[in-house]
This record gives sequence, C-alpha cells and structure tokens, in this order.
Amino acid sequence: MNRKLYVGNLNFSTTEDELRDLFSQAGPVSSVSMIMDRETGRPRGFAFIEMETPEGAQQAIEKLNNREFAQRTLTVNEARPKTEGGRDGGRGVDRGFSRNSGGFGGNRRRF
Repeated sequence: MNRKLYVGNLNFSTTEDELRDLFSQAGPVSSVSMIMDRETGRPRGFAFIEMETPEGAQQAIEKLNNREFAQRTLTVNEARPKTEGGRDGGRGVDRGFSRNSGGFGGNRRRF
C-alpha cells in the first residue's frame, strides 16, 4: 500500500497542524500538504498526508474515512499517482465535433 493519502471534504478553516494531530492517531505522519487555490491563496478543501508506514496509512483509512471532523465528513483514501496533461489526465479526450470523426463523440475510426 502507498503511504500517501488523499483527504477530501475538509472544512476550509482546517490547518495543517490539525490534520497532523488527527492523522497521528493512526500512526506517525511524514508530511501534510494542504492544497491551496493559486489565485486566491485559500484552501481548496483537500490535502495529501504521507504516513511513515504503509500500516499507518491503512489504519488512517480505516479510522478516519467517513469520520466527522470540523463539521464535515472526511473522505480518506489512497492517493492516486499524478497524471500528466491536466484535468483530463492526458487522455486527449475529444469532446466535440470533428471533421475526421464523422460526428460528435470523436476518437472513432472509420474503415
């Protein structure tokens, strides 16, 4: 199991220290990274926590997923690897009409 966890549905007033204290109940915490909006500098409502051991990460998921914290129900699960290419995960999704696709829906070959 990966030691890096995704934590979602955070109250916007939650601090990194509060998250470190909460996740320390499950095991030693290596790092806490609150994700901030680039334009406003405000929290975006999710964070990444890295636990020191895979066992600590598993304990954190079991103990803290769907638990209420700061008036919000947390989502805690294993973080997925970062994808390249932006929001569509680098898949090159064709969302509209294309001359080559023969209509809407794109990415379909015609033989």
